[in-house]
Amino acid sequence: MIEADRDICIGAGMCALTAPEVFDQDDDGLVVTLTDEPGPESTDAVKEAVQLCPSGALRLAGS
Repeated sequence: MIEADRDICIGAGMCALTAPEVFDQDDDGLVVTLTDEPGPESTDAVKEAVQLCPSGALRLAGS
């Protein structure tokens, strides 16, 4: 499960660029998760997005 902390998101957009099928940005540029449980085909992209997030706003539950 993906957890996105919009309170610390800085709107860099790396998540939406890395995994657009899972992440988007709202009108203020803050992260929006399109699904809490991405399919196995998105696993690598989601892990990369979590690592690339400059504010640390993203994490995988249980990690």
